[in-house]
Amino acid sequence: MISFPPYRRLAALALPLPLLLLTGCGDHDKAAPSKEHHPVAMSGTSGAALPVPRGRGSKVPDDFNGDGAPDLVLDDLVHDGLGDDAGIGVVYGKKGHGLVPGARQLLRPTKYAAPTEGETPAAFDSEASCDLDKDGFTDLVVSTDPPFDGQGQPPVPLQILFGGPGGLTHRGVKLVMPAQARFGNDWPDQPVCGDFDGDGSVDLTVHASGGRLSFLRGPFTRKGAPRAAGKPLTAPGNVPVGPAFDVDRDGYDDLLVRRTSGGSSPSRIVLGGPQGPARSGAALPPGLGLAVGRFTKGAGADTALLTVSGVTLSRPGAPGLKATGTAITTGDFDGDGVAELVVSGGASKAPKVLPANGKAAVTVTPETAGTTQVLEATDLDGDGRADLVVRTYRGESTDAIAVYPGVKGGSLLAGKPQVTFSTAEF
Repeated sequence: MISFPPYRRLAALALPLPLLLLTGCGDHDKAAPSKEHHPVAMSGTSGAALPVPRGRGSKVPDDFNGDGAPDLVLDDLVHDGLGDDAGIGVVYGKKGHGLVPGARQLLRPTKYAAPTEGETPAAFDSEASCDLDKDGFTDLVVSTDPPFDGQGQPPVPLQILFGGPGGLTHRGVKLVMPAQARFGNDWPDQPVCGDFDGDGSVDLTVHASGGRLSFLRGPFTRKGAPRAAGKPLTAPGNVPVGPAFDVDRDGYDDLLVRRTSGGSSPSRIVLGGPQGPARSGAALPPGLGLAVGRFTKGAGADTALLTVSGVTLSRPGAPGLKATGTAITTGDFDGDGVAELVVSGGASKAPKVLPANGKAAVTVTPETAGTTQVLEATDLDGDGRADLVVRTYRGESTDAIAVYPGVKGGSLLAGKPQVTFSTAEF
């Protein structure tokens, strides 16, 4: 699988459906708090929260506390007594082990959002994660709903929650968007992280309007200001999509830009360079989803486009893969250096793992009945194989999250989840 940089888009991963309480499994749930750790205050009625492990910084993606283990972000939590938007849930990982459901944190806007004109945002949703200030701790970009009277340019709705040794412990700061970087009267949203100018620091691209992107150069200050920002860049569409990736292996991150939001909009890859994401790359036909990975053992990266009739690979001579779904992602589940595709959604509901070499597909059948959505395909336990995180909805007030470890051989994924829990824990 192509090595993605330590950032990705988050907003599309969550659905506004309610939740069920399950229990985490494994010995880690029985661990006693260490004197070196400081508990994070939690809200919930089931079980005691474990302390968030303290780290010293790392280059691992989505590692908010810098302990070398990826963490998981969950949106659209529904919980009795917490209103329409319960906040953002974070489940922390343990290096060499994976997710520890007990080490969890609830980010409520009343505590973690910066107010505007004394008003606390009602909306508080994760958008992207990356190390914006280059301190070794992943930061979380969130969207809010500041008050706006509809006249002129709206305020910037994006805020940054900076990571640290104890995780996301500080109130967010508003993203500073210099006036010269804005265009038109659209909300500046749809942030995508990436090192688009190749200087080793993470930048942000943000939707402007009229087919333009605001390009903010990193690193960012702890007050939310970019190192520099120029005039908006012309783009082949209005919707930048993450995660960023270096598709042509030239040292600059690239990104996908859709013409419009929703549906099967045509899109184009925009190539990074010294001036940022300013060069048009390959055009892609309409599709329901796009994944980028190394589907053969060659040095290049391929694209996989999901359409209503199946999956089309960009690799010359590659056969089309039959699939039915609405979303696609990629992960190297057996650790052989070649990515597999995961198709989810659609009539079948159960996610399917499709080896790009034409071998038989593997169906992921959750132990809990309901509609299942893929949240992540990433190496949570550090064994060199991607793990699959799925979320199953059983109705208006129930859900279950399960982590299926990647395994060697043709089965690709373990038949039983390593960890199960629910966002009702928050």
